[in-house]
Amino acid sequence: MSDRQRRSISPSSTLPLGFCAATVDTAGVTPSHRAQPGSDGAPTAALDPERLRLVEAHDGWKQWGPYVSERAWGTVREDYSADGQPWEYFPHDHARSRAYRWSEDGLGAICDTQQRLCLGFAFWNGKDPILKERIFGLTGDEGNHGEDAKEYWWYLDSTPTHSWMRWRYAYPQVAFPYDELVAENGRRGRDEPEFELFDTGVFEQDRYWEITADYAKASHDDIAILLTIRNAGPDAATLHVLPTLWFRNTWSWGLDDRTPTISFDDGCLAASHHSLGMTRLAADGDPTPLFCNNESNTQRLWNTEGDPFPKDGIGDHVLHGTPTVNPQRRGTKAALHYEIDVAAGGTAEIRLRLSRNATKVGPDFDELLARRAEEADQFYATLLPDTLGAESTMIARQALAGMLWSKQFYHYDVERWLDGDPSGVEAPASRLSGRNSGWRHLNNADVISMPDKWEYPWYAAWDLAFHCVALAAVDAEFAKNQLVLLCREWYMQPNGQLPAYEWEFGDVNPPVHAWAALRVFESDGSTDYAFLERVFHKLLLNFTWWVNRKDVEGNNVFEGGFLGLDNIGPIDRSAQLPIDGELEQSDGTAWMAMYCLNLLEMALVLAQHDQTYEDLATKFLEHFTYIANAMDRCGLWSDEDDFYYDVVQMPGAEPVPLRVRSMVGLLPLAATATLTNDMLRRLPDFASHFEWFLRQKPQHAANVVHNDVESFDGWLLSIVSPERLPKILRTMFDEDEFLSPFGLRSLAKSHRDAPFVLHLGALSASVGYEPGESRSGLFGGNSNWRGPIWFPLNYLLIESLLRFDRYLGDSFTIAYPTGDGAPSTLREVATDLSARLVSLFTDDPSGRRPLFGECDRFQHDPAWHGQLLFHEYFDGDTGCGLGASHQTGWTGLVANLIRNRGST
Repeated sequence: MSDRQRRSISPSSTLPLGFCAATVDTAGVTPSHRAQPGSDGAPTAALDPERLRLVEAHDGWKQWGPYVSERAWGTVREDYSADGQPWEYFPHDHARSRAYRWSEDGLGAICDTQQRLCLGFAFWNGKDPILKERIFGLTGDEGNHGEDAKEYWWYLDSTPTHSWMRWRYAYPQVAFPYDELVAENGRRGRDEPEFELFDTGVFEQDRYWEITADYAKASHDDIAILLTIRNAGPDAATLHVLPTLWFRNTWSWGLDDRTPTISFDDGCLAASHHSLGMTRLAADGDPTPLFCNNESNTQRLWNTEGDPFPKDGIGDHVLHGTPTVNPQRRGTKAALHYEIDVAAGGTAEIRLRLSRNATKVGPDFDELLARRAEEADQFYATLLPDTLGAESTMIARQALAGMLWSKQFYHYDVERWLDGDPSGVEAPASRLSGRNSGWRHLNNADVISMPDKWEYPWYAAWDLAFHCVALAAVDAEFAKNQLVLLCREWYMQPNGQLPAYEWEFGDVNPPVHAWAALRVFESDGSTDYAFLERVFHKLLLNFTWWVNRKDVEGNNVFEGGFLGLDNIGPIDRSAQLPIDGELEQSDGTAWMAMYCLNLLEMALVLAQHDQTYEDLATKFLEHFTYIANAMDRCGLWSDEDDFYYDVVQMPGAEPVPLRVRSMVGLLPLAATATLTNDMLRRLPDFASHFEWFLRQKPQHAANVVHNDVESFDGWLLSIVSPERLPKILRTMFDEDEFLSPFGLRSLAKSHRDAPFVLHLGALSASVGYEPGESRSGLFGGNSNWRGPIWFPLNYLLIESLLRFDRYLGDSFTIAYPTGDGAPSTLREVATDLSARLVSLFTDDPSGRRPLFGECDRFQHDPAWHGQLLFHEYFDGDTGCGLGASHQTGWTGLVANLIRNRGST
């Protein structure tokens, strides 16, 4: 486009800000219902009780919450081996007997924000070989598709302050088939389905216990807990129930010799801690108090003398009558043992009260639970209006409940872990130069949003960003604090790199932190400039790290590594190529272009209050154009295929494109923003530089800066030009390529019959369409980006379509689906894609939810059909949920899609 075709920009200081922020709500993020403070700082609008508690959260309403992991065994933190094999070093068989060093796990458990004291539940059906204290699952090597939990539990409800929570667990009445699950899954190969708990037959004739825990806070440190135990089976049955209180072991490592104690006092468990003070657990009925210590059973584990009342002492006593509980009724772990008989189809209840001075559960118990449940309904009613319908409201509320339950106290001091504790054995030399040895500064002891507290009980940088976008709807302050936390100096490398995840902090996740910060800022009313400025400065360091470390040739095309997409390509993108050359990544470069636009927007928002930021806005505008044009210069766009690809660049040779139609080629769509002339008039210095750049650097601006649509008073900044847009969209909306009934596949369906095969020197590899679990072992046994539907990238692409729609307007239409589909605007397409994703959870005309697949129990049993699982990803053809079953982190974005539907 020539200069004379571009509309001029005239200065003005009276028009409102207008940038791509104005399009954010159309991607499913609607402004929060946060009350705006008056001049005295007090809210000017009436708040419901839960929102008032959020305002008062600094007074301690979040002091107690569901911050206990579902699994602490098999984690990197607990691995002190020389060869770095966490699953083998600390297996499930050790978990009941071995004290954890860094964190705790439990069933439906809660703890304080520093995890000094935990409360959870243990059960025994009279037949199991061990007490049921934690969720069982297979290790990465035992599962035919990687690690996998083999039980059924749900996070049904929660408010953001955890003033009200509900958790449910299904426990078989027959012996739990531990050995069968391990053996059968071990026998099966990658091309066979997983062998699940239902497949063992233990739930036949409904012989199971449905156990529900309701939590209601009277105050920040006074919690009423109701256990409701339903015998779903045809016969009367007995269940042992053990509400358990225990201290995290902080005293056995040679760093702190102050040992807390739990004793029996006035019918209560009384837990005394030097910093937490006194906490008491009162209970109704007449349970038997049992005491042991949260210490390793050295006799069982290593055949050495040790504590006579070790960690598994209560379990051994209940199951076998052994003298392994302290007759003095004192220890660091204690339980109240109930043995309850329940008629067929009947229920029993246990009432508990955890507080500083409880002696009884209290006369206000039932009223308190009813009131907190009603207040939770009131809180969500403003977020999820009646117009959404009962089913959509239920889906969104369970998704948000799962997000809130997935918080975990995460503790990992890498330097201490590498060097070992004073009371421990000397660390093997291999550990000092092995996993995470370059991250000695990293010291985590915080409540963090987890991807899945069983399968992924550790944070991941890009997962966390998507979590925050979903969490902002219910607790914007927590979302903002999480984003800032990951950028703090005890997390971020001194060189600016963000930690990826505990298996390898040095791996590279996509740079989506800036995008998430903007979305959280906007969701919270676009007023917290202090937050935006704080995170902006931190992200400048991270951006510089990317530019200096992931652009090997200095040509503005980025390598990145696997970038969270694991096995989406034919080769391991994190590994060194076996030939002389570099893998230039379409997605890595697109992520960086998007990063530039995100930082550009941040700078422009902040420049409204501080002119200094105009210079930085100019920097990121120009850098975006350099990166966008480099994609063409280095051959990442194929005119032959009308698609973007990774390419192999070898010295003195033409680039070799890896012709895989995957999300790698769609991600350039995400590097898109709109820039209005209104905003430019408010920032005359930036506007002047912008005009200068258009005149003086047309070779950089021509293909990525556009303003030829009369209906839009401004500019489009995008890698994908309006001319290329319909070309790439034809592939994206083709039902034989990316478009599934349930969203966009991560790899094109056409590769089922035509796998991509790569022959490059000694290198030979291939990629084929696999809608479910991958048969490839590349990048780990649970790497599954070769066809399934993943929420995060679908969400980003829906946002991108809406930004293009904002610029192009209703005059731009495209056949959707490709071929015989009706001409549709991009807004209409985005709305339909959102509906396809939501339909994974909704009943189809036959009453089946796609995410439940062929599981008859979930599809047809009313007791199970409304209890949803939020999976890591979904089958690209059937919509069946796959991978981690409680991946409410980014799959929780479904709540945003539902809320947006109710706001339009």
